[in-house]
Amino acid sequence: MSVFACQLGLAAVVAPAPMAAQSSTSSAPGNVAYVREKTPTLVDPAGPTISLIASEPVFDMAAALNTCGYDEGLSNSLPERQRVREQISAVMTKSEDARARRDALCLYIAQHRMTGTERDNSQYLSLSLYLTPPPELEVTADLTEMPPDATQVAEVAPLLKNFAEAVDLRGIWLTTHRLYDEDVDKLHDPLSKMVVNTNLYLKMPASTYDGRRFIVVVEPQLSPGTVNARVYGTDYVVLVSPTADGKIRMNDIRHTYLHYLIEPLLFARSNAIDRTGPVLKEIREAPLEFRYRSDTVALTVECLIKAIEARTMDTGIPDYKLPTDVDRSALTKYEIQKRQVEARQEQVRVSTMHHDMTQGFVLTQYFYEQMVQFEHDPAGLRDNIGEMVYSMDVDQQVHRARQLEFDKEADTDVLVRSKPRKLEGLDLAEARLSTGDVKSAASIAEQALKAANGNETTADAARAHFLLARVEALTGQPEAAIGDFQKALANSKDQRLLSWSHIYLGRMLDLDCKRDEAVSEYKLALENRDGRQDTRLAAERGVKLAYAVKGHSCEDEDQDGAPKPADKNADKPAEKPANPPATPKGEAGNPFPGGI
Repeated sequence: MSVFACQLGLAAVVAPAPMAAQSSTSSAPGNVAYVREKTPTLVDPAGPTISLIASEPVFDMAAALNTCGYDEGLSNSLPERQRVREQISAVMTKSEDARARRDALCLYIAQHRMTGTERDNSQYLSLSLYLTPPPELEVTADLTEMPPDATQVAEVAPLLKNFAEAVDLRGIWLTTHRLYDEDVDKLHDPLSKMVVNTNLYLKMPASTYDGRRFIVVVEPQLSPGTVNARVYGTDYVVLVSPTADGKIRMNDIRHTYLHYLIEPLLFARSNAIDRTGPVLKEIREAPLEFRYRSDTVALTVECLIKAIEARTMDTGIPDYKLPTDVDRSALTKYEIQKRQVEARQEQVRVSTMHHDMTQGFVLTQYFYEQMVQFEHDPAGLRDNIGEMVYSMDVDQQVHRARQLEFDKEADTDVLVRSKPRKLEGLDLAEARLSTGDVKSAASIAEQALKAANGNETTADAARAHFLLARVEALTGQPEAAIGDFQKALANSKDQRLLSWSHIYLGRMLDLDCKRDEAVSEYKLALENRDGRQDTRLAAERGVKLAYAVKGHSCEDEDQDGAPKPADKNADKPAEKPANPPATPKGEAGNPFPGGI
């Protein structure tokens, strides 16, 4: 863990009832028996109550994921993400041992890919929180003391250690740590402002220490805008990744912070909350996660938080400001204008609250009304929460829930949010090429080259040449394609781009009946492999068998290109290779798949 930690000096004031450690922001009621999970390594018992840090084990795990094909959000990431990738790539180019260790690590990750979403990465990030700092990178808890998602990939730890040693991740961390500290510094004030404003609204004291921790870990190698929140007993950990402009999804972090503040207040009253059980029968058709449809405390916590978020949300309507030098006789008119603005703001808040209700969080309206009263009460939430819980008219809430028509689909949760990415630039060109729109793909690539302004060594310029080469091969310009592939090879540092440039050149040479030269290219691809299974299989297949397309065979021509004499065995059926080279789906006769 980084020694850098920002002491924000704020904490909730009520010691929590025992909580089950989870990979989410809700826990079971305090009176439920469970096995307590061990505190993650990065949680310092003697450290600040609220911390904003960078973590070296998380850095190592994120670097490994990036090396093994995690490219999500790369174009909108901070520069340090590409910097780390390039430093690792430089080592890979020179070291066969590093490539071998990388391949073992990437094979493990590929074999444990289940959903094809951010959830796959989440289990590795969960494990990284339980690793000792490098160079050991050892798991600090027994499997029975760790979250289930982390235990599923615990065997990756020694592979990660071997990889880290081979590429000197420790050295890369030391040269990059300063940039991470700068990222942390930039986020300190916005995070502090969020914490202070939230405590002020809830009127929560900011000084009582109760042994609980709220930790925000900054890791720019993750997809920009990532907010991966999890709860381990009394410790709340949020992994975030800033976008290229240095911003993070503060509302989602605040959502987790509200759990940190509110859960102990409600867990301590779980017996009283159990009487809301009849409400659960009314939300069976709501698009809620099972834990909300089966646990009254989890449902109540989320409803109260959603009510607070609705009451404090940015409605998008600016507050009314009284003009300067107002004539006292016109005050009535301005007061009416102010009330009209406030009414429009309230309409937005109420609309948000009703949406939460139709999602199945059927106690949100009750708590919304309670928070309106709370805002005019000098007492804090700690003093008001008991009355809110005990005075709830359960029959009224059951009746209210019964009148609702629930949404068919649930909103994405903070913990599993995955927004579709808008394609632009060379990403868009790749997509266009994959659909056969070679003209648009070429145009975008040429624009990227112009934007490079003659600097061929930029990542975008090399990738543009790589993309143009594939377009030229598809449109019958082999000499131009070879030239652009060679420019990509000369200037790119991306292992995947380099490997596939060799593979594509090998395929072109095979089609030109230059088998020996083709094999040399396939072998270069293997030497320069990127750790991805599709690259290795394509290169190995090229070494074993010449690439061929339907209607074309080098056996039909002699050395000078003239037709070969008739074969006396021509009438015999041809023997098929045991493993014929497969043409990429949808691209018959094309050695250049639409994208890598």
